[in-house]
Amino acid sequence: MANNWQQSFPHLSEINDAVINDLMNNAGTINMPANSTAFHQGDACSNYLLILSGSIKVMTRAENGREIVLYRLGDGDSCVLTTSCLFGNARYPAEGISETDVTALAIPAPRFNQAIEHSKPFREFVFNSFSSHLSSLITLVEEVTFGKLDIRLARQLLKLSTDNSTLETTHQQLATELGSAREVISRQLKDFESRGWLKLYRGSLEVLDKQSLEKLAAM
Repeated sequence: MANNWQQSFPHLSEINDAVINDLMNNAGTINMPANSTAFHQGDACSNYLLILSGSIKVMTRAENGREIVLYRLGDGDSCVLTTSCLFGNARYPAEGISETDVTALAIPAPRFNQAIEHSKPFREFVFNSFSSHLSSLITLVEEVTFGKLDIRLARQLLKLSTDNSTLETTHQQLATELGSAREVISRQLKDFESRGWLKLYRGSLEVLDKQSLEKLAAM
């Protein structure tokens, strides 16, 4: 059955490579409704996942219950943790949750390893994708470790308020995105509110002074 992978991975479709064409055309298709678990922390990794459509949030949870979003996967993405686990024969160190309905290709590990060995274009695609996501993860670690929370929170609010000044988000959701505790985020939001930058509501907030947030975010 055709899976229309060419639309999500045009670069691969433009390569006249028999290994890639056979691999992609015969890959299994996974359909997940929103809010489904794509993989659990500790699961064995048996497939290389390629996202055709939808969004998956990859996050990890500490023993004390604190969570952080590591990255998101969208159309045309592959998962850096999946790649790492397949190369190292390791289990998933994080979990993936679908934020929307998701359609993905699942390439079994043996076929993935064969393609890596026999197809230079596929090998380059895998390593380039891995490198890109790894760089993003390193940036996240630097931000969480060394970045000031008020600046990171201002940037996150601006990111979320691109199209609308009213944001349907909770303090816990913001804490998870930023790798912080809900209580810490709540204190910082109340500080922003006291400055007149935003107005807090139950389950939402309204950005009132975008310019001040932009000034802080630029530091």
